[in-house]
Amino acid sequence: MTRSSLLLLLSGILICTLFVASHCEEQRISGDKLLVVTVATKDTDGFRRFSRSAKHFNYTVKVLGRGQKWNGGDYMSAPGGGQKVRLLKAALEKMKKVDQIILFIDSYDVVFASGPKELLKKFQQAKHRVVFSSESLIWPDRHLEDKHPHVREGNRFLGSGGFIGYLPNVKEMVANWTGKDNESDQLFFTNIYIDPAKRKSINITLDSKCRLFQNLHGALDEVVLKFEDSRVRARNVLYDTLPVIIHGNGPTKLQINYLGNYIPSAWTFEKGCTVCHQDLYPLTALKESEYPLVLIGVFIEQPTPFVTVFFERLLKLQYPKDRLKLFIYNQEAHHKSQVSSFLQDHGSLYQDVKHMGPEEDMDAAAARNLAFDKCRNDKDCDYFFSVDIAVVLQNENTLKILIEQNLPIVAPMITRAGRLWSNFWGALSADGYYARSEDYVDIVQGQRMGVWNVPYVSNVYLVKASLLRSELKDYELFTSSLLDPDMAYCHNVRSKGIFMYATNMHTFGRIVSTDNYQTVHLHNDLWQIFENPVDWKERYIHQNYSHIMKDKLIETPCPDVYWFPIFSNVACNHIVEEMEHFGKWSGGANVDTRIQGGYENVPTIDIHMNQINFEKEWQKFLLEYIAPITEKMYPGYYTKCSTPLNFVVRYKPDEQPLLVPHHDASTFTINIALNSKGVDYQGGGCKFLRYDCSVQAPRKGWALMHPGRLTHYHEGLPTTAGTRYIAVSFVDP
Repeated sequence: MTRSSLLLLLSGILICTLFVASHCEEQRISGDKLLVVTVATKDTDGFRRFSRSAKHFNYTVKVLGRGQKWNGGDYMSAPGGGQKVRLLKAALEKMKKVDQIILFIDSYDVVFASGPKELLKKFQQAKHRVVFSSESLIWPDRHLEDKHPHVREGNRFLGSGGFIGYLPNVKEMVANWTGKDNESDQLFFTNIYIDPAKRKSINITLDSKCRLFQNLHGALDEVVLKFEDSRVRARNVLYDTLPVIIHGNGPTKLQINYLGNYIPSAWTFEKGCTVCHQDLYPLTALKESEYPLVLIGVFIEQPTPFVTVFFERLLKLQYPKDRLKLFIYNQEAHHKSQVSSFLQDHGSLYQDVKHMGPEEDMDAAAARNLAFDKCRNDKDCDYFFSVDIAVVLQNENTLKILIEQNLPIVAPMITRAGRLWSNFWGALSADGYYARSEDYVDIVQGQRMGVWNVPYVSNVYLVKASLLRSELKDYELFTSSLLDPDMAYCHNVRSKGIFMYATNMHTFGRIVSTDNYQTVHLHNDLWQIFENPVDWKERYIHQNYSHIMKDKLIETPCPDVYWFPIFSNVACNHIVEEMEHFGKWSGGANVDTRIQGGYENVPTIDIHMNQINFEKEWQKFLLEYIAPITEKMYPGYYTKCSTPLNFVVRYKPDEQPLLVPHHDASTFTINIALNSKGVDYQGGGCKFLRYDCSVQAPRKGWALMHPGRLTHYHEGLPTTAGTRYIAVSFVDP
């Protein structure tokens, strides 16, 4: 062959190659030829999620069966679904375009992860006229396993929850359907697929490597989230594919709910939550008289700290009281007085109040069932807001925020201070108990902010009353012989396909710990400094304590004597009342068996903290709140706050009005005024003799801190009327 002939041959090959590439190859399918067909007899939460993802990618969707009764059975756990095939067959008979592409999928548990262009490209690459989703598990007839064709790699069994194909081929496939609505669609399509002649005639294959469809049942360990730029995909790590359609078939509804929190772009690292401000129900456009009517259910099931604080916060909710009704269930006799006091003082503010006390002998499940039914049967009730007494609602707009979310059931995320505990579960274990989802810690710690579809909420949540009158009509939602009331309730909600959400878009509050809560004292909350330190601080530490250094609130009324706010009014009152309730005041004699050596040189009328079992708590208070001030005021001195004596002193004109000059057996002394001069008593005060300097009008809740030995010889000035109380600590003897 000559050189010129060779060049001509090569040129011809190149031209042919270019021609084939541009003309000979089957042309890419146009997106307008694709029609998504699904069956949805009810507008469920799952269907709305499906529709949002379809709209996100501009799919054209035809919905069959709307408004019809579902007769296809519960085919999540038993064969069924034939109604879908009947509806599909009828719809296809009206379609005529031979080049029409039909994507038939479930919708209640399906999310699109990509658009029509990628779907059609992968369908075309399958080189078959009909492509079914695949599964690793055979259903519903295991005896048919051997009849399934073997595949070189991937899943071997057909999944009926999704398939894509040309209209004529799909028509041919469903033409012979004559089954009942509750017969198995999966078995019908399986029998077609395992028949070699029908499989060839219709030209069916399986998406064995999950390039188009990802069925989650039997494949949970294979699927992970893949975060792309402002987009989220599900990646099958076994086959290294990115499925276009994610299907939570069978018992994997919770997993599709989890994935749906992200796919296709509900939450991304770049933009955060992109759907949290959609479909809101703004209250700002309404007059207060037009606000939804809310029945608030308050549940007290065990001795709980800070109950009085709970009711104070309930009063502060920013919502018109005349649009609120109360249902208060209390099975704890210990809290009767607190509930009664609240209702007596504030019950008239609410439109209606129903109170059930411990004398009614009703268990928690029955009470919650009754509360739901009260809202269910009240035509004016728009929402039920369930709140357990242990909930601390710091956000006064919580109720408004939840209503505006416009969700069927939504909980404000609350946590327990310093712990990863919260009022929602991100996942469930195989036996229906708590399991930690991959994103749980990030959500609880606020690293991911959003509105999350979760399998369990408790303690505080809002429910639409319309839901109670429709999907949740069952009276005994909280009743179970095996499960706690909250778990029974969530199980019943999940079984109805209703979504529950938890939002951490705002900071709402926390929940107090009820562990080790004793009810043997008058003011039991005083003992909560260990179990509930945040709540203890809010209740008992002066509101200006945190500003002491910043705003220079420490005063120096005498040399090396420091005066600063430490206790709230409530703390002062509770300590005094606790001591008077205990009542065993010392006689003020020199002989005192309570102290080491049994002799007190400068006796007072007092009660020691250890007499009321408050020594450990007081020591904790000194370390947390006094030691930091000491180290600032006495530079270079660091204290462990060791104290031989912590006590409350009582001064009365006819008992012990004063204290003679003396030194304290301490490195430094704390003297906290527990009541107010001019209100509770007259006279009093402390005089430092060496400096001829007095503090004659101690402020309630303020502490005097001064050296104890050598330099600060001092006396207690006479109380001339009333009763004066001070709390004293001799620190570092």
